[in-house]
Amino acid sequence: MNKRAAAFLLCLALAFACAPAALAQGIVPATVTDFDLPCQAAILIDEDTGTVLYEKNADEQRPIASITKVMTLLLTFEALEAGKISLDDFVPVSEHAYGMGGSQIWLEPGEQMTLDDMLKAICISSANDAAVAVAEYVGGSEDAFVAMMNERAATLGMTGTHFENACGLDEDGHLSTARDVAAMSREMLLNHTEVEDYCMIWMDSLRGGETQLVNTNKLLKSYQGITGLKTGTTGKAGVCISASAQRDGLSLIAVVLGSASGQDRFDAATTLLDYGFACYESVEVPLPDGTPDTLPVSRGEEETVELSYTAPGRYLMVKGDQAELRCEVQLPAGLTAPVEEGQSVGTVKIYSGEEEVSSTPILAAGNVAARSFGFCLVRLAQALIL
Repeated sequence: MNKRAAAFLLCLALAFACAPAALAQGIVPATVTDFDLPCQAAILIDEDTGTVLYEKNADEQRPIASITKVMTLLLTFEALEAGKISLDDFVPVSEHAYGMGGSQIWLEPGEQMTLDDMLKAICISSANDAAVAVAEYVGGSEDAFVAMMNERAATLGMTGTHFENACGLDEDGHLSTARDVAAMSREMLLNHTEVEDYCMIWMDSLRGGETQLVNTNKLLKSYQGITGLKTGTTGKAGVCISASAQRDGLSLIAVVLGSASGQDRFDAATTLLDYGFACYESVEVPLPDGTPDTLPVSRGEEETVELSYTAPGRYLMVKGDQAELRCEVQLPAGLTAPVEEGQSVGTVKIYSGEEEVSSTPILAAGNVAARSFGFCLVRLAQALIL
C-alpha cells in the first residue's frame, strides 16, 4: 500500500473516532498517540479560530528554512497596506542580496525588478536573493528588517521564534516552532488574502520570459482546496511546509517541519489536512429572524442607536453536530441616554442543545448624548415655530 492510500485510510478511521459535539473551545487536539507523521514536528490548526486539531512536538525550536519568508511576506504586505510601498516600485539589488545562496533567481547587483515580480519570485520559487532585496527595500537594510521581523513575532505571541535573516538560510539562533509558524501563517492568510494570488501560481516567468518560475509547493497540483502557502528546505531544517487549504467554509493550516524528503513532507501535510476535513466542519450560525438593528433610546439627543453584533459567526465543530447549535439574542426593550459607542447593551448566546457554549456582547455602534437644557430649549423653539 502506498503512503497516500495509507494516509487516506488513516483519516477515515480517525473520522469515525472523533469526539462527540464540541465547539472550538472544547476540542482536544490529536497527538502522536493517535497517529504519527514522517517529520520531527507538526501542527494542524483551524484558520478561523486558531484551534489546534493536531500537534507533534509543536513547541520544539527548530530551523524552519524558507518558511521564514512567511514573515518577510507579512511585513511586506503590511507595508503595502499602509501605503509605504507599491507593487509597481522598482526594488534595487544590493551586493548583499546578490550574494545569497540556495534557491534564487540570479539577481545581479544594480538590477531593478518591480516589487510585484519580486513577490512572484519569493512565493513561487522561494528565491532567497529576492527575499533579501525586498527586506532591504522595506526595512532599509536586512538587519533592520530582521529586527522588524522579531518585533512582529513578539506581537503575534511567537515566543519560540528568533529570526537572524529574512530568507531562512541556516544560521545559528535562527529558530522557530510549528506552533509559531502556524500563528504567522494564520495572520497572513486572515489579513492578507492577496498572498494567495502569488502562492497559487503554478508557473510564471520573469525578465520577459528569460527566467522561468515553477512553484515548489507540489500540493497545488495534487490536493483539492489547497490555497498555499510556503515550502522550505535546508540541511539543518530538513524538508518543511506550511500548507493551507479550504473546503466548504473550513480553512486549515498544516505545518510540517523536519521531514526527510519532499514526499514525506507532502504526505504528512496531506494526512493532516485530510484528518481535519474528515473530522471537522465550520458552521455558520445565523441571528434569529427579526433581530433588531437598532434600539430606542429615551432622554437622548437621538431616538435610536445602531447595534453592532460581533457574533454569531462561524463555529468549528465535529462533523455532523451542527444541528445542535442555536442562537439567542438578549436585549432590553430600550436604553436610557447617555449611550457610549462600544457600550455593551445585550448578549448573543450560542447553545448546543441546552448547554451554553458561547456568550458575546452586543455593542452600541454610536454615541447618544443625554438631552441637555439647551437641547430641550432648541427643540421647544423648533416646535413653536413649526
